[in-house]
Amino acid sequence: MTDDAVRDAWESDGFVVLPGYLPATDLAPALDELGSMFPSPEGFHDGTDPRRDRYLGDEFAGIQGFPFESVELSLLATGDRLVGLARALLRTDDLRVSSAESWAKFTGAADYDQELHRDYLNHTLLVPTDAPEHRQVEMFVYLVDVPEGLGPPHLLSTRHTRDLPARPNWYPRADVGERFGDFVAATGSPRLYEAEVSGAGPAGTVVAFQPGTFHRGTGMTTPRGARYTMHLCFRPTAVEWGDRHAWAERSHQPAWYRFVSRATPAQLGLFGFPPPGHPYWTAETVAGVAQRYPHLDLTPWQVRGVSARRRRAATAAPGSPAAPGHRPA
Repeated sequence: MTDDAVRDAWESDGFVVLPGYLPATDLAPALDELGSMFPSPEGFHDGTDPRRDRYLGDEFAGIQGFPFESVELSLLATGDRLVGLARALLRTDDLRVSSAESWAKFTGAADYDQELHRDYLNHTLLVPTDAPEHRQVEMFVYLVDVPEGLGPPHLLSTRHTRDLPARPNWYPRADVGERFGDFVAATGSPRLYEAEVSGAGPAGTVVAFQPGTFHRGTGMTTPRGARYTMHLCFRPTAVEWGDRHAWAERSHQPAWYRFVSRATPAQLGLFGFPPPGHPYWTAETVAGVAQRYPHLDLTPWQVRGVSARRRRAATAAPGSPAAPGHRPA
């Protein structure tokens, strides 16, 4: 599909499935480090991995937030291929990452079968809109093959749901009565389930959808199965009501420092780093950022009057991560 065809499908249906969008060469470095984050299928199902119990009984227990323990996975999440797709769909180069998570699911660990719903309740302060400049995009990125038995998402074209109100947000297959509150439909909607589309696909598949698109997770049925994915969300910089996470709150984690040391200015800009040439960058702030991130090449952000000698001195200042005896708080 051409970029225009991908965008047309995404805008018309609220989602698009792109099988094998990421090549194996892009996935390989992250897959090599996946064991630092999750049990292998054998480790979980044979009970040899001590992390196994955390996944039992809770479908969301397998989620780990950004920055990832695997720096290669963090770099993949913010790489040119996925960011380029977000730019094409949102029709802007000025983007922010509003959410980034990795997710492991294992057959038998929990009930992963969900009801059709939209994600807007925790992805925006407001409600979804069709205005191109205010849209957001979510992506499921498959790190491994996700056939039908490994719980691919099922999605429903917005052609079937354009007239549905903002509330309720969950539409069960069968009647549930009033016991779940106003945001869950009391009566079943089996016709919606008859129209859903499977997002099953090989490793590297990207399922891109909008927060206002109805979708659901499906059950894991493959014996000894494991599913490893990323869930990424992008928004135009101006859509400030669409932030799901505050990155500054996570910016003193060891994984964040590892990511920053290898990220490009464009990747850091996705989280709010001011671009080179921004008024924020002065001799003082460059020196201070050099203290905080001694392994970050600050050349792109240099301003006149900040010498290499001064930057080197800054990284050795007392209390900096590079200084002897430093201990993170």
